[in-house]
Amino acid sequence: MTITDDKTMRRAVAAAAIGNVTEWYDFGVYAYLVPTIEKVFFSGLPKSVAVIYTFGVFAVSFLVRPLGGFIFGPLGDRIGRTKVLAITVIMMAAGTTVLGLLPSYAAIGIAAPLLVLLVRLIQGLSTGGEYGGAMTFIAEYSADRRRGFFGSWLEFGTLTGYALGATLVTVLTTALSPDQMVSWGWRLPFLLALPLGVAGVYLRTKLEETPAFEQMLASSEEHQGPTAKEALRGVFADHWRTMLLAGGIIVAWNVTNYMLTSYVPTYLTETLPSKGEHGISETASQLLQIAVLIILMVVITFLGRLSDRLGRRPMLLIGAAALVVLGLPSVLLLRAGSLFTTFLGLLVMGLMLVCFSSTAPSTLPAMFPTHLRYSGLSVTFNLFVSAFGGTTAIVVSGLVLASGDLNWPGYYLIAAGVVGAVCAYLLKESNGRPLEGSQPAVATEQEARELIADRS
Repeated sequence: MTITDDKTMRRAVAAAAIGNVTEWYDFGVYAYLVPTIEKVFFSGLPKSVAVIYTFGVFAVSFLVRPLGGFIFGPLGDRIGRTKVLAITVIMMAAGTTVLGLLPSYAAIGIAAPLLVLLVRLIQGLSTGGEYGGAMTFIAEYSADRRRGFFGSWLEFGTLTGYALGATLVTVLTTALSPDQMVSWGWRLPFLLALPLGVAGVYLRTKLEETPAFEQMLASSEEHQGPTAKEALRGVFADHWRTMLLAGGIIVAWNVTNYMLTSYVPTYLTETLPSKGEHGISETASQLLQIAVLIILMVVITFLGRLSDRLGRRPMLLIGAAALVVLGLPSVLLLRAGSLFTTFLGLLVMGLMLVCFSSTAPSTLPAMFPTHLRYSGLSVTFNLFVSAFGGTTAIVVSGLVLASGDLNWPGYYLIAAGVVGAVCAYLLKESNGRPLEGSQPAVATEQEARELIADRS
């Protein structure tokens, strides 16, 4: 039986979450700087086309995320979680920093957007090994009865990073003129990613390996972990059903996530006005989204703790049902045009998202055994996020442009909710149970004694 004290657990959560802060800080900055990035790297193109190109660069980086999962997932099962997570956070922070140093289209022509694409591809590669490893890391450190609560802190890091990036961009766009933003202001948020990366490396290198991984190593003195070929064969041949179930949860979760964080800011400030509807100003949109993110940061860990009481399946089913019922109304609220209805639409979408964000990080690691957990999570998560999550903005913007129907974001959320509901219904409840292939994990010696007494 594994006993993990609160002090160690807090350090583990901080070490895992800092990578999410770094990753989503970059996403928040990029999403909120879309109008500026259009001018810097896609000048000369028609407005609607430039938006699609900008989102296209964002989406293309997701194409290499599965490759990152194929590389870093098996490596994490072979050499350990902490070593790989230190590598990925360095790559992410370095990529974001380099993006802030790139010359504009006006300076070097077509080479500028190509360099942006190259940097995003490197970031996508590192991200492919980041999130699956972070979920694995926290899950393997957590007590079985508190995995939902501690797992929710991973997404607290996501919200923190995005809110930090969005807030910084909002301050800059308010303080600087449009010409100053295009000239040099847009670079500052990207350059500030470097300190986050340094903090992430420091925290991750100070922690020992997870108890579950150390137990696996101790089970055989000659154990070296599966090779990449063995790990991938095991994931696809022996756990394909698990991949499909996990993939459905990932689709519902990440379509909602990227709809809210990547597409909606541009939908409110550019798409609606271009179609003759009442959008809102860029500053108002940013402030409303930041307010919603702060609300989600307040509630997410409470919902994570609630999943430790109610179970993972009920929380996921509530989120999926909400997408089906409220997906379209949330978009109609955004289209109403007033600040109040816009805030309400964003809040509804955010609360649907947080049902998944608070619960999925503790649900997905329990679906794979210890010796393949990093591989299984990284491969599955990145395949489905790349195919459905990262493409949300460009697909929905393309559908709106082609059809003229501004309700497509709502239709897309409904479809994601249906997929999530089916998979959540078929999911095996894992709340309060040991991870597959691991010993029971508790938070205190008293809990260990109670567990032994219950089993005797």
